[in-house]
This record gives sequence, structure tokens and C-alpha cells, in this order.
Amino acid sequence: MFSGDLPKTKNKKRKLGFTSKPLAVVLMSGGLDSCVAAAVARQSFDLACFHANYGQRTLRRELAAFRAQAAFFRAPRVLEADLLYLGAMGGSSLTDVSRPVPAGEAEPAGIPSTYVPFRNSNLLAAAVAWAEVLGAGMVFIGANVLDNPGYPDCRPKYFEAFNRLIEVGTRPETRIRIHTPLIRLDKAGIILLGLELGAPLELTWSCYQAEELACGQCSSCRLRLKGFAAAGVADPIPYKR
Repeated sequence: MFSGDLPKTKNKKRKLGFTSKPLAVVLMSGGLDSCVAAAVARQSFDLACFHANYGQRTLRRELAAFRAQAAFFRAPRVLEADLLYLGAMGGSSLTDVSRPVPAGEAEPAGIPSTYVPFRNSNLLAAAVAWAEVLGAGMVFIGANVLDNPGYPDCRPKYFEAFNRLIEVGTRPETRIRIHTPLIRLDKAGIILLGLELGAPLELTWSCYQAEELACGQCSSCRLRLKGFAAAGVADPIPYKR
């Protein structure tokens, strides 16, 4: 879903969020990290907000969070893409309801069951394609290697490789880079940065399995709660316990 054609007058541009800044595409899941990444991007760019529905358990809640955040940031461009084939493939407890989402403190070593095979590559490919259409020079993603040490597509060397792919897979005149401003921050650091930049953390959703009240037990909830506790501020979203 596009936000529409570029407006013709300066007044309309100002009303819809256009400024004299260059445009950047921001991958936004509706979660905490991507919201803060959008706040970082907003300092230097107008935002083209990209969200993917890929068959995740909390698809509706994440989509609602994304729309609220895009409205908050007054993004002049918004695109919601259906990548539901990722969910149809299965292979992850985020998309396959027959597989339990890990809960509690103990999790098996290695790549977590919440890893969606090659998800970031699919998301980034779509976002880079949109960036090339829009003439944007930057794609922001809120990936973090400290939070997801088992996810192979959240490592710095992965994004370095993807930037090389963009160089050889786009038009000769295209100049697009993947930017990962949160890559080496812990969750508390991300939260504090978001507060400093005025990011709407109350509009974010992190729970892997609930859409009304966050479960407080899945790995994403626990990581989020631990981060807010370390930052010394209260988490603004509701929890079951």
C-alpha cells in the first residue's frame, strides 16, 4: 500500500511529512528496535516506512503497531508488503503454530526456533527494490547482534555482504547502503537512545505470541523487560504478568 504520489505543492509536502531531507527506507516490524531505528533515521532523512506481513503469529498486532508508528513519524511514504510465503514454508515457531514459542529462562543452545529462515534477506531485497524505485540512498534496519546472537542474518558480516550484493545487483547509477545503527547496542542502550530521540516506545509491540496483553514469558518479552529494567524506566505496554 503506497501513501500516494508525490504532492505538487510545498504546503502539501509539509502536511504529509515531506521536508528538504533526502529519503530513506526504514524496515519496521512494529517492534521496539525498528521504531528506534526509525527515530535515528528521522534525524537526517524523510522516512519511507516498509512493513512485511510474513505469516507471523502476531501479524495483526504488529501491523497495527507499524501503522501507528508510521503515523507518528508522519512518513510521506508507506508500503505494506505480503511475504506470506515465508509463513507457508514454516520452519520457525514464529510462523508454525504447531511449534511452541520458547518461554522461560532456559533455551537450547544454537539457533533459536524463532529464527525465520532467510527472513532478513527477503525483507531487505524488497526494501532495496523499493529504495531503488524511490531513489532513496539508504535502507535502515533495527538489527542487533547482541540481542540475537543465534540469528545468522543479524551479524555485521551479513550486512556487509548484503551491501556488496546491492552494488552488483542494481543499476550502475544506484547508490543504496544498508544502515544498522543499533547493531552493537544492548536492549537498555536501545531503549535509552529511543527515549533521547523521542521515539514512541508506547506504540511498539514485541511479544512473539500474544496480541492483546504481552505474555511476559517469551524470549522477546523477557529481553524487552530486562532492557527496560536495566534502563531504569517502566515498560509502557501492558503485560499479562
